[in-house]
Amino acid sequence: MNYQFDFGPVIAGLPDLLWACAGTMGLALAGMLLATVIGIGGVLLRDSRFAMLRWLVIGFVEVVRNTPFLVQIYFIFFALPLAGIRLNPTPTAIIALGINGGAYAIEIIRGGVQSIAKGQIEAGMALGLPKLLIFRKIVLVPALRAVFPSLASQFILLTLTTSIASAISAYELTSVAQRIESDSFRSFEVYGAVTVLYLAISSLMLGGFAVVTSRLFRYPVK
Repeated sequence: MNYQFDFGPVIAGLPDLLWACAGTMGLALAGMLLATVIGIGGVLLRDSRFAMLRWLVIGFVEVVRNTPFLVQIYFIFFALPLAGIRLNPTPTAIIALGINGGAYAIEIIRGGVQSIAKGQIEAGMALGLPKLLIFRKIVLVPALRAVFPSLASQFILLTLTTSIASAISAYELTSVAQRIESDSFRSFEVYGAVTVLYLAISSLMLGGFAVVTSRLFRYPVK
């Protein structure tokens, strides 16, 4: 093996790579927030008394879960402009991540909601609690507590999925790494460093989710 390692380009590009890590986390967090909103809203519509709304949610989940994320982000970025909807790479990536993560969040959160005993809901109604308070305190918070580990794992996967946003030149870690690699032709060094950075991002996200669990989903709920 005559390959000569040279991490000079990686060291020179380290500031750009670190800023790109912030870009990756920004995309991930925005995508998670949108996915959570879609997940909670989808659960409400999934159990609606209107059949059309239920079938729309079911169809949305099936389409998103059974198509590649790359196709989804390409559709938003390249196909929607034909309908007059033009988005920059970063908003496109956030929307695509939110839609993709939301489809999975709907099923995860719905599983948690279904685990809540109906007797607890009936008890809240018997006490005269407002429906919104019943949903938030008796249904949603316990359901999220039950499924949060699964939801957190899905969101970690969503964080790593941000790398596909490099296909539309969104500002994130993989796109910056590709530029450094194309300038230096140091594939092993660049992508080796990127691997370590993605591991660090995932570890940081895991720590953040642990804090969320201890602050929001600990017993007893205030």
